[in-house]
Amino acid sequence: MELTVASYNIHKAVGLDRRRDPERIMAVLREIDADVIALQEADRRFGDRVSVLPRQVLEDHGHWQAVALGQRPDSIGWHGNAVLVRRGIEVADADIVPLPTLEPRGAVRVDLVKHGQPVRVVGMHLDLSGLRRRQQVRTVLAHVEICGEACPTVLMGDFNEWSRTGGCLHEFHHDDWRVLAPGRSFPSRRPVAMLDRIVASADWDCGHCAVHHSALAARASDHLPVHARLTLLKK
Repeated sequence: MELTVASYNIHKAVGLDRRRDPERIMAVLREIDADVIALQEADRRFGDRVSVLPRQVLEDHGHWQAVALGQRPDSIGWHGNAVLVRRGIEVADADIVPLPTLEPRGAVRVDLVKHGQPVRVVGMHLDLSGLRRRQQVRTVLAHVEICGEACPTVLMGDFNEWSRTGGCLHEFHHDDWRVLAPGRSFPSRRPVAMLDRIVASADWDCGHCAVHHSALAARASDHLPVHARLTLLKK
């Protein structure tokens, strides 16, 4: 079983031209064409936290459904974290993952079923503080341990980690996890930092992994999306 995953900080759909353009974000997502997409900054920060990708826009495009988290009626996320799933993949369960933080950060967990195989995905946007990031990664890993039966898992999002291998990434340095390094994704015009990451459990063979650096993506947000093709290992 193969699964293409992607993570994208969409900067509230505001591009480098300072225009909020949900259709442009959707066009970038179509370029990637992933099965599961973790979005960061998908809601407005204040007030009712209205989604910057209106549900009607998602319905009109028809490729993905936003996983329902039930927090606010006009939001598709939790502290800006949302997960889009290709239609036809079953959403079995979903929940928020509260993180220790002083900033409006969070994570969301989604349990999926594809071709009869359970898969767990966590999308996250971590803190600017290195100490908080490590605490937040530990919180996510603890949640994954207790939230249900163990299954192939993917963690992804904007880790805000400038170190290539250190900082909060040390929390994954054992045989259960593999930290993928798609490449430099921030800032989008001339990327210098690998802030956006994908972490896969040992159940997966990690194939092609890259930053999506199209002309459209270079304008649509201050981050570039990252993606990976994963294949479930036979037991």
